[in-house]
Amino acid sequence: MKKLISCEFNIDTACVELKYSDGSIISINCTAVEDEVANSRFQRSELDWLIYNDPLSYAELILNADPEEYLRTVTNIPQLDFD
Repeated sequence: MKKLISCEFNIDTACVELKYSDGSIISINCTAVEDEVANSRFQRSELDWLIYNDPLSYAELILNADPEEYLRTVTNIPQLDFD
């Protein structure tokens, strides 16, 4: 059974990289993910926070969960008041 050795954001490639004990690597292209699932700058901001602060949770979200549902749940879009 392979064991996760590291999970980090590589700023040079804009990818979250997961490295395993058997030498395998999973690289998640964060730009492509944002282009596919984020519909606003607020949703992109939510994903960016995870990328920089908790890349393992980001990887789990992308690989094992529904990122669109997550973004609908956590994104707070401020409403402008024109009155």
